[in-house]
Amino acid sequence: MKIYFLTLGCRVNQYETDAARRLFLDNGHVNADTPEEADVCIVNTCSVTGEADRKSYQMLRRMARNNPSAVIVAMGCSSEISDGEVPADIVIGTREKNTVVSRVEEFVANREKTELQHRTGHVRPEVSRTDVYHDFGTVLSPEGTRAFIKVEDGCNNFCTYCIIPYARGRVVSRSEEACVKEAEFLAESGYKELIVSGIHLCSYGRDQGMDISALLELLKKIDAVPGIERLRLGSLEPKSMTPEFIAGLKELDHLCPHFHLSLQSGSDTVLRRMNRKYTTAEYRDRVDALRAEFQDMSLTTDIITGFPEETEEEFAETMAFAESLRFAKIHVFPYSEREGTKAASMPQIDMSVRKARAKRLIELSDRLAAEFALSMTGREAAVLIEKITEKDGKKTAEGYTANYVRTFADVGGRDDLSRGDIVNGVITGTENESCLIRII
Repeated sequence: MKIYFLTLGCRVNQYETDAARRLFLDNGHVNADTPEEADVCIVNTCSVTGEADRKSYQMLRRMARNNPSAVIVAMGCSSEISDGEVPADIVIGTREKNTVVSRVEEFVANREKTELQHRTGHVRPEVSRTDVYHDFGTVLSPEGTRAFIKVEDGCNNFCTYCIIPYARGRVVSRSEEACVKEAEFLAESGYKELIVSGIHLCSYGRDQGMDISALLELLKKIDAVPGIERLRLGSLEPKSMTPEFIAGLKELDHLCPHFHLSLQSGSDTVLRRMNRKYTTAEYRDRVDALRAEFQDMSLTTDIITGFPEETEEEFAETMAFAESLRFAKIHVFPYSEREGTKAASMPQIDMSVRKARAKRLIELSDRLAAEFALSMTGREAAVLIEKITEKDGKKTAEGYTANYVRTFADVGGRDDLSRGDIVNGVITGTENESCLIRII
C-alpha cells in the first residue's frame, strides 16, 4: 500500500511519525508523495491548543474529501482526548501508535466485510493510570544530518493552559538500554548530532522514583557513544537546572551550549495563574548559573501572550524580563483556549489583544536574535552543514553552529564538503538573525 503521512505539532510527534513510517516500510509498504495518490492517509494530530485540534480535524476531512477511497487514520493527541466522533476510519491514541501497521492491515483485509464508516474516538483516559513506555525501536530521521531520540513520554505538571497530561498521560520513561542502543544505531548510520527529547524531558526516570540525576546518567552514556560529535537537548524545565545537574552537563564532551528553558511568562502573577512552579527570580538564577559554565551559550524559550486576565502591566513585565535575559530566540504563542483545561474557564482577553501583544514580543525576539548573531562576529565556530546550494555558479553551505545560530558560507571551489559534515570557520558578519562564516 501507498502511505501518506502528515504531522502536526511538536518534534515528538515528528519523531513518532518517522517511527510509524519505518514500521510501514519494514512491512513492505511504500511512501506516497501526496494524499491524493495514497491508499492510506495518516494524520498525526496535535491538541496543544483548540486551534491545533481544529486544524487536525480539518486536515482529516480534507483528505477524506479529496481521496474518498483512501483509508483515513487519525493518531495522536487529538485522537486520545476526543470524546466524540473523529472524522477517520481508524483512530489510534498516543500510547497505541506502534500498533498502527497491524490496525491498518486488519482494517483493509476486512474492508469488504465492513461497512465503511467513521468510528468513534477515544474517551479521555484516566490520568491516574499507570503505563509503560511503548518502544518503536530505532528511528531514522529523514533530515539526514541530525536525529532525535525520544526518551520519555507524558507529563505530570498540569499547567492550567495545557491539555497534554490528558492527551499523553502520566510520565513514562524509555529504558536506558534502548536509548543507548538507538544512539549507537544512529551513529553507525552516519548521524553526528543527536537531539534528546521527550514531552517533559526533565521528568525522565520520575516514574521509577528517580530525580533529574536519571537524565544526567542517560546523557553520559549517550555522550560516550563513538561517532557522536554533538549532543543537543530538547526543552528543559527551569526548576530542574540544579547546581548538580549543571555541573554534570559541563562534564559532557559533546553537549551543545544551547538551552531551551520554557518560560511562558515573565510575570510572577501570570506564572501563578498558569500553575508554573517557579518564579522569575528562580528562572534568572538558573540562567545565570548556566551562563557561568557555558561560553557563548544561546538561550531560547517559549512565551504565551494574552493569557487569561493578563494586564498590560503584566505583559510589560514579560517584555522587560525577556529583554533583560537576552534570549537568542523566543517562540511566541498568542493564548488559545483549550477546552478541558482550567484556563479555558478563566476570564478571557480579546484575541486582537493577544495577537497585538504577540506581534510586539516577536519584534523583540527578532531584535534580540539579530543582536545575538552580531555578538558572534569574529569568533571561531564549528558548523554542521545542513545543505549545499548553487546559484549563478556560486556554492553556499548552510548550517548551524553548536549554539544553534544559522550560518551561510561561500564554499568557493571546494568539492570535498557534503551535507552532514562538521566544518570549522570564522564568523565574518551577519544577515539579520544569521551569520556569515568563512570556512578554515
